[in-house]
Amino acid sequence: MRKLLLLVQNYQTQISTALLFLGSLVLVVYLSPREAKFKYEFQKAKPWQHADLLAPFDFAIQKSSEDLQEERAAINAQKTIFLRYVEGAEKEALAKYQSEFEPAWQKALKQGRFNFILEEGDTSFWHDNLYEAGKSTLSGIFKEGILQPADEDPLLSQYGEVQLRRGSLVENVEWDQFYTISQADQAIRERLKDRYPSAVSSFLAARVASGLRYNIVLDPATTEKVLADQLQNILPTRGMVEEGELIIAKGNLVDQERFAKLRSLQEVYEGSLSGDHSYFGLLFGQILLAGILFFALFAYLRQFEPLVLEDIARLTFILLNILIMVLAAFFIGRFPEAYIFLVPFAILPMVMRSFFDIRLALFVHTVTILLIGFQVPNSFQFTFLQFIAGVFSVLLVNNLYKRRDLFITAGKITLVYAISYFSLAILQEGSLSEINYLVFTFFIINGLLTLVSFPLIYFQERLFGLVSEISLLELSDTNNPLLRELAETAPGTFQHVMQVANLTENAAIAIGGNALLARTGALYHDIGKMQSPMYFIENQSTGINPHDELSFEESAEIIIGHVTTGITMAKKHKLPDILIDFIRTHHGTSTVMYFYRQYIKDFPEDERAMEKFTYPGPKPFSKETALLMMADTVEAASRSIDNPDHDKIDSLVENLIDGQIKSGQFENAPITLREIRTVKKIFKKMLMNIYHVRIKYPD
Repeated sequence: MRKLLLLVQNYQTQISTALLFLGSLVLVVYLSPREAKFKYEFQKAKPWQHADLLAPFDFAIQKSSEDLQEERAAINAQKTIFLRYVEGAEKEALAKYQSEFEPAWQKALKQGRFNFILEEGDTSFWHDNLYEAGKSTLSGIFKEGILQPADEDPLLSQYGEVQLRRGSLVENVEWDQFYTISQADQAIRERLKDRYPSAVSSFLAARVASGLRYNIVLDPATTEKVLADQLQNILPTRGMVEEGELIIAKGNLVDQERFAKLRSLQEVYEGSLSGDHSYFGLLFGQILLAGILFFALFAYLRQFEPLVLEDIARLTFILLNILIMVLAAFFIGRFPEAYIFLVPFAILPMVMRSFFDIRLALFVHTVTILLIGFQVPNSFQFTFLQFIAGVFSVLLVNNLYKRRDLFITAGKITLVYAISYFSLAILQEGSLSEINYLVFTFFIINGLLTLVSFPLIYFQERLFGLVSEISLLELSDTNNPLLRELAETAPGTFQHVMQVANLTENAAIAIGGNALLARTGALYHDIGKMQSPMYFIENQSTGINPHDELSFEESAEIIIGHVTTGITMAKKHKLPDILIDFIRTHHGTSTVMYFYRQYIKDFPEDERAMEKFTYPGPKPFSKETALLMMADTVEAASRSIDNPDHDKIDSLVENLIDGQIKSGQFENAPITLREIRTVKKIFKKMLMNIYHVRIKYPD
């Protein structure tokens, strides 16, 4: 048991790495659909490149989504509109007429409106005649029907026949055969004006019209129910293909009919499982496929990014982002296939690019879309579009430092998606009319969703303790409080770090290092000098050197102590560890030679003298920290050159950097001698520009 625990302790990082990859593999396989993949690739209007294909079993020909949509549209356009007869409307109208007629008649008589009736002496005849005439007119109008208007109802935008339900009876009617209220009022006046004098007809028409109301109304519930039943009864298939029937021969063009048969066979094949044997076969295949892709990622990291494998947080960050994309594809897969274009997969390489180099960002993106490509329909189209979008997202997007750049990024990605999809659709469909233009709306939404990358980078940066280029840019701002304090407390040191930062940045650009990281690390590498600024020569402006009052060991202790002091200050101000590494390593294990030589003259017998005057290290272990050590040494030494010229600067750079190489300061850094030669040329050129040295030309 003790040996096992010791083994686990010794190989803790390797075991954690293996568990992370294994866990990621299990999750990806779990989220993958247990469906067989159709082994043939085909495109509409393209020749069939495979052998003659015979139907392996009977299957129905599935209607395309366009066909189903056309059928639904046709049913909607020819739907039946149902009207309902309001039973009590006529009765209520007659009751109102009866209650109002008598008072109105008596009032009209008193007002003398019907003098000719009064002259005749007998008013009962006219009273009874008019009363009955009004009732019969009102009943006749209601029998023909008064339809409640419903012009703005969406059901009436398109329809076929109209049916009126009167109790249990249903009859076909025309929409225009019914009265409106105004039309009914006009019909009443027309019917009465020829039968009675104008004064009498106007009186009676007013009494009859006062009782008008709608007795025919739209029945939306029945209309929608019948329409829903018709839509639900649409058959998803049309015809059958029998087992052994030739579906398509080699070289034949994949026309509309053959394409429908092939798609139907593909759907039936991919959606079917023939028992446990098939299930476990599919599971085994998915494990192998995902395992190969994860192993490829592992091999890449081991070959080109070994430090990532040694850092569990960074490895977890990469695998977690892959799983987030796979999970997003899993959930969107429950919707129609075009909805996959709503998922902003291009966020992944953008996020990766913020923390790693372009090669790693693209490789992780490629592995991810290959993992997802086997889960989604039309895998070639998906893989092509996402790969192109991922490539352009890291090549066209140089930074995300400004809000404007973020929106420009979204626009670029949307444009790349649209152009790529359009070109592919033209090849597949062969016609502009066949392209699904709704997808372009999805691309716009996709581009807007890429704006999530900015807060996502910030959140993951804090979660995993990583440092993005955005944070480096913020930290490299000389208005940062810590750098402002350095400029005020140790102005000479501030000017020194600015020059060192320029040297380091240009050298990093020349050899393909992280220029922003190198510059930011250089700006903070000497913050420890703020504790005792006057003990460093660049800050001594009065001609007084406080080292004159100290022993050589005390002076060396102060000089060497600026490293540990700088580390303490950096942690206090919560600088990222990757920047603290610059402070920790910028002198490596070099020696404070001036004070050492002075000390050894007085105490030549001290065998441990070297230890007292040597920096504790560690040595630089990255290109950027190695560049800082070279730039720091060269820049500081160049200030002591009297009358600098080309030869002096050339000799200074060569001797100092060669001395660092001989002392093994760069043995842990992945920098080559060829890159160091390039760095020397950069330093010489920049120092000559600083000191305005002219290059010597041959006679």
